Order: sequence, then C-alpha cells, then structure tokens
Amino acid sequence: MAEGHMTDPERAEQAPRPVGLSVLSTATDGVRVLTLAGEIDRDTGDQLRQALNVSDTARPRIVIDMRQVTFMDSTGINILIAAYQAVTAAGGWIRLAGPAGSVMRTLQIVGVDDVIDCRANLREALGP
Repeated sequence: MAEGHMTDPERAEQAPRPVGLSVLSTATDGVRVLTLAGEIDRDTGDQLRQALNVSDTARPRIVIDMRQVTFMDSTGINILIAAYQAVTAAGGWIRLAGPAGSVMRTLQIVGVDDVIDCRANLREALGP
C-alpha cells in the first residue's frame, strides 16, 4: 500500500476535529463573558488575544467560558497568563468557566489552574 493512505477503517470514519475558534463577547452584571468554541492555537490565538484586551478598561472583570474549547496548546496558555497579568495589574479579575478534558489537563499540568481561578461552570464563575 502506498505511504500516506489510511488502512484502519475506524480512523477513516472519524470526523475531523473542528478547526478555528469562535469568540462571542457578552456582558452580565458588568462582567465581560467570552464564550469560546473550537481550538486555541497559534492560528487562532490572535482572536482570543484581541478579545482579552483590557488596555482601556478600569478594574476589568472577565469570565472565559471554555466548555466548548476542544484543544489548547502553549499559545493559549501564554495568552491566558498575559491576560491574567494585564487584568490584575488593572485591578480586576479573570476566571475560567468549565474547562474540561484535555484542556483542563493542560491547565493543570502547567499550573495555570493554580494562578487563574477555574470554576466548574459559568454560573459559579459569575458568582462571588
């Protein structure tokens, strides 16, 4: 068989991973809520970086709803840490809501969950 052809029928039937990142920004009681869906990597990181810009915001409060994030590499980690630093320097706070699976494992491995408050769901992240 020629190189590069799939021979495993199970692999051939798997749907491709969603590519790209959707960022929806809303506000709830003065808290910016960013709802993400898809992958956070070097190709999509600028979208998230722009959404997390707090340069003109006093005491920003941000919740990042990560329930629909399917993949995150070191680009995402770096963006989250930079956002945390900018937000706290401006007197605000940032929380992550609902990271799960491999995304949560990535956050745990590098210790981001020890730095940025991670909550189980959006309701908890919006609470006190």
